[in-house]
Amino acid sequence: MKGRKKIFILDTNVLLHDYQSIFHFQEHDIIIPIVVLEELDKFKKGNGIINFHARELTRELDKLAGDKLFTDGVPLGKGLGKLFIETGKPFSDRMLSSFPEQTADHRILAIAEHVSNKYPDYQVILVSKDINLRLKAKSLDILAQDYTTDKVVNIDDLFNEVQIIEEADPEMISGLYSEQRSVPVDGIPFKVETFAHQYFIIRNDKSSVLAHFDPFNHVLDRVEKVQAYGIEPRNAEQTFSLDALLRKEIQLIALTGKAGTGKTLLALAAALHQRRDYKQIFLARPIVPLANRDMGFLPGDVSEKIEPYMQPLFDNLSVIKNKFSPQSKEYQRIDRMLQDEKLVITPLAYIRGRSLSNIFFIVDEAQNLTPHEVKTIITRAGEGTKLIFTGDIEQIDSPYLDTGSNGLTYLTDKMKGQDIFSHVNLVKGERSYLAELASQLL
Repeated sequence: MKGRKKIFILDTNVLLHDYQSIFHFQEHDIIIPIVVLEELDKFKKGNGIINFHARELTRELDKLAGDKLFTDGVPLGKGLGKLFIETGKPFSDRMLSSFPEQTADHRILAIAEHVSNKYPDYQVILVSKDINLRLKAKSLDILAQDYTTDKVVNIDDLFNEVQIIEEADPEMISGLYSEQRSVPVDGIPFKVETFAHQYFIIRNDKSSVLAHFDPFNHVLDRVEKVQAYGIEPRNAEQTFSLDALLRKEIQLIALTGKAGTGKTLLALAAALHQRRDYKQIFLARPIVPLANRDMGFLPGDVSEKIEPYMQPLFDNLSVIKNKFSPQSKEYQRIDRMLQDEKLVITPLAYIRGRSLSNIFFIVDEAQNLTPHEVKTIITRAGEGTKLIFTGDIEQIDSPYLDTGSNGLTYLTDKMKGQDIFSHVNLVKGERSYLAELASQLL
């Protein structure tokens, strides 16, 4: 069976997740059920990234087809298979008894069953990011798989806690506390691999120091606890996060960790601290229900509909404002920045089409983005822009993403070691003792 040629049947969510997925199945043929085209048609209108993907895929299919017919198969390119569009098929007796409702998913299953029976010499595989649909397919003796092309496998290696060097040489620690505040990496016996902008806790029985690996000068430099717009880090990971956020040479940052670890708060405080260096500060987050069309059931106009989803961002801003008195210039400056749109808090979809040059751009809840959505955002960054993606990979709201396939994990995996990228995984919750206890025990 291993050597048999394969036919992959693609679900709608795969094509919306990665509109270039049709080119990622090597020499094997691909079938797109016609019901999938119907579903894609519903996503073509809109300003969200998912709508952009639907439009791009439609254009790509039109370009591939030209004057050819999909019934004969359209070549996908050198070394690749052909693309077919399969029209709707009658439900078999087994399908009718199992799924009396002819939903879109069940129509896809009917086509998959038809193709499996029609081509017994081929290995027919339904590819879907919908777990329930994959389970239904397997109950009908149809092979089903997740789309794993952009899925990260070794997740634990990415989200380890900060590297700790025990029994460190006293001279090395003294060098970091010296006037130079740095020591050359050459000759230091590390037990772990060093990569660009890696952070360390270095200690022995008598002293300890926080350090950062500088990939440009190939040295370890000391990391000091600093304050940013009234916010002071409370632990080593927060200190590292703020250090990365304030380093000019780091243009792309991933801050991961559970709720209450201070990811968004630190990013916003760093943005305000560096407000003079950027034209605008954007603080945005994806609204997952918008893609699932649940927003229409909420009362009010568009602004009133999105307000509950933006409230956590305003809450972080309130924490910073409350560090100062209402009469202080710092407090009033924030209000003025909001009024003048120097500071913009908005759904991520509303950022589309805006210039991203010289922007401090914070993307919150980035675990709910696909890898292609993250790529789309980053590739639009102009000169002088700093991008920060924050999120908790254990709290994913999208039904088609998981800890290995979401955009935040993908970004962290692909960018690790690049000299303009830094990742810090925050572990300790600082919201309150009650919140931390509940996070651990409940």
